[in-house]
Amino acid sequence: MVVVLLSMKATDWEFTNRALVFGLIFAGSFPLYSLDRQNSVAALASWLAPRIGADPDHTARFLFAFAALLLVMAALLRTWASAYLEAGVVYASTVKTEDLVADGPYRHTRNPLYFANILMAIGMGALMSRIGLVAAVVLMGVFSYRLILREENELRSNQGEQYQEYAKAVPRLWPSLLPRTVSAGRQPNWRDGFKAESWYWGFAASSIAFAITLNLKVFFAIFGASIAVFWVSSAVLRKKSTGQDPGSMPR
Repeated sequence: MVVVLLSMKATDWEFTNRALVFGLIFAGSFPLYSLDRQNSVAALASWLAPRIGADPDHTARFLFAFAALLLVMAALLRTWASAYLEAGVVYASTVKTEDLVADGPYRHTRNPLYFANILMAIGMGALMSRIGLVAAVVLMGVFSYRLILREENELRSNQGEQYQEYAKAVPRLWPSLLPRTVSAGRQPNWRDGFKAESWYWGFAASSIAFAITLNLKVFFAIFGASIAVFWVSSAVLRKKSTGQDPGSMPR
């Protein structure tokens, strides 16, 4: 089933409503504690601690801190990527194919935004059950890959050989440590980058707050507010992009 889904590009509805689908992935993964009451980090700490001669509680705290760090790294990656785009392109309801951006993180991977989303699913999975973690990562990976296939199809159709050469040089998803293409000289707008990804930093903040307090109420308060900001901001930015013709790139 997963293989079949991976071979199919996302539909118009999926692409237009991807913010909603991303939110629903998490909304559906957290409640899976009803099927598996064991927290993913607690289970890993119980298995790992005796093997490294550590205290299970200390190991669990370390793993929660690592998950928070992973979310910070994901937020930085998305902010870096968005700094090379207009926010309206990041959240546009259609694929923007006018220009090819091959600067910043796009010299290392063709889809830094989607790669960061998968990192986010892994980091958030620390607060989920074992089943919830697997579900979130698999669903996020499959959905992101389908979105990538849709975008690449349109980019190839509109940019032809230019995109083909870029695709040959730069990995589709997993980043290369070294740049794989020459910079085109585009300068990042960090203010726009942080503005576009403010909700994502809320996700990182919720995970950091939990790693420090181990209080789920604090986590869900910040996380819920971030989800609300995500849906509202993406809707507003998508609406603004409707009448514009901004440059774009493969995401």
